[in-house]
Amino acid sequence: MPRQTKSEIDAEILDCAAGIFARHGFARTSLQQIADAVKYSKAGLLHHYPSKKALYEAVLDKYEAQSHGHIAAIQQLPPGIERDRALIENAVDFASDWPGLAALAQQLGREESDDPRFVGLGLQLFGALGIDLANPDIERMVRSFSALSGANFSARLAVTMNRERECRDHIVAAAMAALGHEGEPRPTP
Repeated sequence: MPRQTKSEIDAEILDCAAGIFARHGFARTSLQQIADAVKYSKAGLLHHYPSKKALYEAVLDKYEAQSHGHIAAIQQLPPGIERDRALIENAVDFASDWPGLAALAQQLGREESDDPRFVGLGLQLFGALGIDLANPDIERMVRSFSALSGANFSARLAVTMNRERECRDHIVAAAMAALGHEGEPRPTP
């Protein structure tokens, strides 16, 4: 088995740590829990990240960078079904590739809701969804967040069952239906 690169090791640590932070919160998560989960000694983990706070900040930075990239990509599309599909597909792929970060994303309101980075991300997400906060379409808002949270949860569940590939199109279709695009043609691969 080939050795992992530093970036692969960091990605594994960050995603695993994110999942543990999502489950227990920052205050109730210990470095030892994370070290055990990634099969490192606590000293080995501290070699990569000098403190729990530094690791947590690295997790949040990774989530923020990923989110900015996804939002920027979909904002290039005009509002409508194609933008909705791109948003949902990005969410499903993100949750499949980064299940720990995706779990943390659903928990951010619990502890970090006042962090300006995440308030800004939330506002960008509303904009990407075509939701005007000054005069929101409540149905669109509810459908959007139901679709995104359902897609996130379903994709993470598919990962735990090792069925992310075979479930992907079904998850996307269900989320698109939640957005009101049921029966819309699927793009050809």
